[in-house]
Amino acid sequence: MIVIDAASSTPPYAQLRAQFARQIQDRSLAVGTRLPPIRRLAADLGLAVNTVARAYRELEEAGLIETRGRAGSFVSAAGEQALEQAHRAARDYAAVVSSLGIDPTEAIRIVRAALGRSAS
Repeated sequence: MIVIDAASSTPPYAQLRAQFARQIQDRSLAVGTRLPPIRRLAADLGLAVNTVARAYRELEEAGLIETRGRAGSFVSAAGEQALEQAHRAARDYAAVVSSLGIDPTEAIRIVRAALGRSAS
């Protein structure tokens, strides 16, 4: 279930993208699952079609979904590979941070700052 918080400072497309990404990563949306058509989801959520299209486009760029023309958008098997790559990168980062003696709280702040820059 997708819920958009109109009062949030996070733009609706980013909320949508993050919720789908989380559902894909925690496997509540399995590989091959067909996502709702953009127009229908936009109407259901009270969003502009371009807002939903942007979220889908960013999910596709991240390798989490694939669009098959008129057939629609589906959870991609590449998303599993992307998730595994992210886990490897996290393990590598943790090893580097540990070897440098950086406090885990500071290491997380560094990651959050980097994610904030890449989200803009």
